[in-house]
Amino acid sequence: MHACLPRRTLIAALPSLGAIATLTWGTTMSDNAEAQPKLDPNNTIYMDLKYGRVVIELFPDVAPKTVERIKTLSDQGFYDNTPFHRVIEGFMAQGGDPTGTGTGGSQLPNLPAEFTNERHFVRGTCGMARTSDPNSGNSQFFIMFAPAPHLDGQYTIWGQVVQGMQYVDQIKRGAPGSGVVTDPDRIVRMRVAAAENK
Repeated sequence: MHACLPRRTLIAALPSLGAIATLTWGTTMSDNAEAQPKLDPNNTIYMDLKYGRVVIELFPDVAPKTVERIKTLSDQGFYDNTPFHRVIEGFMAQGGDPTGTGTGGSQLPNLPAEFTNERHFVRGTCGMARTSDPNSGNSQFFIMFAPAPHLDGQYTIWGQVVQGMQYVDQIKRGAPGSGVVTDPDRIVRMRVAAAENK
């Protein structure tokens, strides 16, 4: 059904590989569990990878419709066993497509863009993938390995990794240039923390 859909990706947003190499790999709070703020379990995602648990703080104040979509799909088990089909070293890991082709999505309608200048694409930022149409986000998302200010105001930011970034760093990388991954790593399980804690 989704075979004719355009790829949801970071269109025309990838800087040259030389620019990627100059991005800073600074340590953030997401690299350790110490000094973490108390998170609202209704606005926190647990994403389990084979390497360990990743904790994502959601931003309903910045992207309410996108956050609601991520929560709905997570609670439905939609993301369970979906691959990180496109992973570019020094840039990002993209997943959320059950087909693993970059053209798939959920049965729900596409979302309107919720771009902001209040948050920025830094290491651990979670953004919504889309086609060239800004209002085409559906289920696919990406997690930044490093800052990418050229994405600010171009993609919806819906969350931030606050714990377990070291597990995101271990996600299998794709081919140079395209980022397409052969035998990709998968999300084991993804749920809203409040549902997990019941």
